[in-house]
Amino acid sequence: MQMEKQMRHAAYVFDAYGTLFDVHAAVRRHAAKAGPDGPLLSEIWRAKQLEYSWVRSLMGAYLDFWQLTEQALDFALAKVPSVDKSLRGDLLDAYWMLDCYPEVPAILKALKGDGVRLAILSNGSPEMLESAVKSAALDQILDEVFSVDDTRRFKTDPATYDMVTASWKLYPDAVSFQSSNRWDVAGATRFGFRTVWINRANQPEEYDDLRPSLILPSLEGLLTAS
Repeated sequence: MQMEKQMRHAAYVFDAYGTLFDVHAAVRRHAAKAGPDGPLLSEIWRAKQLEYSWVRSLMGAYLDFWQLTEQALDFALAKVPSVDKSLRGDLLDAYWMLDCYPEVPAILKALKGDGVRLAILSNGSPEMLESAVKSAALDQILDEVFSVDDTRRFKTDPATYDMVTASWKLYPDAVSFQSSNRWDVAGATRFGFRTVWINRANQPEEYDDLRPSLILPSLEGLLTAS
């Protein structure tokens, strides 16, 4: 294992939704009831959830991420009428306990074993994140969970990334930030973090002026990549 180069970073900070936790797990858990248009519903739900966060930030009209998650699902159910609206409650309940990706616990434990600090930095509300972290049994591994709720702004506002550096008294380049969301990676790069794009969906590159330091298909490469 080539860990020496990698461990120059004092902290490894992870986005939550899409990076550690599978945002499509809620609909997949009820796939039989959702029917063949379930995946479409899930895609729209996620897209609107993010869109609402950006629009709210630009307007300066903050609502916490759980409220946006509910509103986004309502839109998705209206947009995809083939999915029974009575599933709303079940889908929202499932979102509190999303599955983490299979490699996540082992990778976080390995990094923790090498003495680095570990955290989540997420748009999620504190309650959402607490539930997801405990459900995935990550609460004994992570040192801290940062929610943008404390800033009342969503990523990619620089104030959200500054939560980590201010709280831990680190320079930005001491932090390795991992996200599956390319827009999030762009924001973190602009802030000064060393960034790793976890490109789980094999998406094309964008934001050419704000490139990540590393692109990986999953978190597994963090243990060997320089």
